[in-house]
Amino acid sequence: MSMKVESPEVADIKANLAQVTEQIDQLVQQSRRPQGSVRLLAVSKTKPLSALSAAYEAGQRAFGENYVQEAVEKYHALSHLTDIEWHFIGPIQSNKSRLIAETMHWVHSIDREKIARRLSEQRIEGLPPLNVCIQVNISGEESKAGIALSDVDGMVALIKTLPNLRLRGLMAIPAPQESHAAQCAVYAPLVEAFVDLSKSDSMIDTLSIGMSGDLAAAIESGSTMVRVGTAIFGERDYSAKA
Repeated sequence: MSMKVESPEVADIKANLAQVTEQIDQLVQQSRRPQGSVRLLAVSKTKPLSALSAAYEAGQRAFGENYVQEAVEKYHALSHLTDIEWHFIGPIQSNKSRLIAETMHWVHSIDREKIARRLSEQRIEGLPPLNVCIQVNISGEESKAGIALSDVDGMVALIKTLPNLRLRGLMAIPAPQESHAAQCAVYAPLVEAFVDLSKSDSMIDTLSIGMSGDLAAAIESGSTMVRVGTAIFGERDYSAKA
């Protein structure tokens, strides 16, 4: 009887995923939060299908993509894996909104009324509402997408009028900070806004913050979903094809 030998790539991804999951569990415990209160979103942009399949085999189900065409190609190529959850986390162009509305389960990067309306209008009949997060530009960076924190209430009100969207929470990508304390301080106003929203609506349960560089601060601050890519899949290869 021959034993199945995994390729180095598959073995590495499985080991990396286990290590990241253990790190998250430890940080959750250190923050005295309930086990399982933070979900891992594996950021798989630019990674080949073999890498996603390896992560899937190791138990990962939620994958984050930044580029529309790549995300749609992967969605179709892995359609036989019916329990994969596809999250779009990148900027959205108006002419690409239909592709997202027709394939994704989540969108984390809602920051314009026009995009929100288009996603709702273009969602295919019969599909459940698209889970969405509002992207907030908490560092006030001109180069970053996202709305101002002061505009969140207006966007919340709008999304709640759109029948094919389901508002789940807030997302942010802050500017890099020099210390753990500074990272927590940047997140504090966003966390306060999220807590207020979740008190008024039980469906608002997702605070999508935290990447490899600020994982501890994000989890301590109350993140419910962290986005990790390189630590799972290795360095990005932008020439890679799905």
